[in-house]
Amino acid sequence: MGVPLNGAQVFVHGVGTALPGPPVTNEDIAAHYGMPTVWRQWVDEFIGTRSRHLAVDLGTGKTSHSLTDLGEIAARGALANAGVAAGDIDVVVMSTATPDHLAPSTVSRIAGRVGIAGVPVYQLQSGCTGAVQALEITQDLLRGGAYRTALVIGGDTSAKHTSPDVDAASVPLEVQVNGLIFGDGVGAAVLGTAPAEGRPVLTHAHSRLVGAGRAPGQTVYWFGRAVSGEDGVPASEDFKAIETTAAPMAADALKHLLHELSWDAEQVRYILPPQLSARMTDRTLSHLALPGSEPISRVTEIGNTGNAIPYFQLELLLPRLNPGDRAVGISIEASKWIRSGYALEQPATA
Repeated sequence: MGVPLNGAQVFVHGVGTALPGPPVTNEDIAAHYGMPTVWRQWVDEFIGTRSRHLAVDLGTGKTSHSLTDLGEIAARGALANAGVAAGDIDVVVMSTATPDHLAPSTVSRIAGRVGIAGVPVYQLQSGCTGAVQALEITQDLLRGGAYRTALVIGGDTSAKHTSPDVDAASVPLEVQVNGLIFGDGVGAAVLGTAPAEGRPVLTHAHSRLVGAGRAPGQTVYWFGRAVSGEDGVPASEDFKAIETTAAPMAADALKHLLHELSWDAEQVRYILPPQLSARMTDRTLSHLALPGSEPISRVTEIGNTGNAIPYFQLELLLPRLNPGDRAVGISIEASKWIRSGYALEQPATA
């Protein structure tokens, strides 16, 4: 078992996730927007993501789930899987790029719904690396000794930035790509300093801003599909810049993480890669020098769920971990080029 870089060990006691409605396939999107077969084939080949879940009904244009709705489901699932009551939570930290409102905070509304009160709640505004930032901050809070048990939440409802009645053929390609790669979802985890049999240790988490002087790779504006009278598009993405930058950034994040932990690449049993799109995930994995490691990925069937990504991966990972197994997760954010990573280790049996 690795020794914590500082303070007490932090264990992952349980994970919960939530997706809105049934999967929406590329065929469903092509049919809804009247796009030709060649367009769907291009999506399958270029992006690779086959389906995603949306919090907006394409048929009616109405919101089916808010971020708070999904957050409540994920939080309750994490608490149940951890065997922890809401009253046992000392602090709540949430990350999202798409809160329901500017105020009140989404984290406050979720906490209230699940019965958490009288504790600090924090909400981070961040893109895909926000989940790792939340894990890093929560780990530091727990290691500091003021708290014993934390609920960490991450998620996004990006469908609010799309319009079900738009003429898709007239939309710029970079906007189409942005709408296709993302799916909606929320994840949550209970972290704590109390050891529990079969629960892995969150060994390390870190994030680094590396985009000083560079143009953003993605921009998301405050207005969404429900706001009229705004010029421009609600979200745009420089996919070409991301294609050339994401994989090397992921390799740098992995190198930094292994160095901080004094781990060898051969010791890593599982890799939880960035989930921008299915094709980008494959490309990124080819840049990560992890011989023999098994990738844990959900992007093909649920899309890029933003701040929820690590929780969906952890949901698959935790049942697979055997004593002594080590896993690393990497996340890349294109908005202003942030790289991040985290590591887990399953304690060896006595």
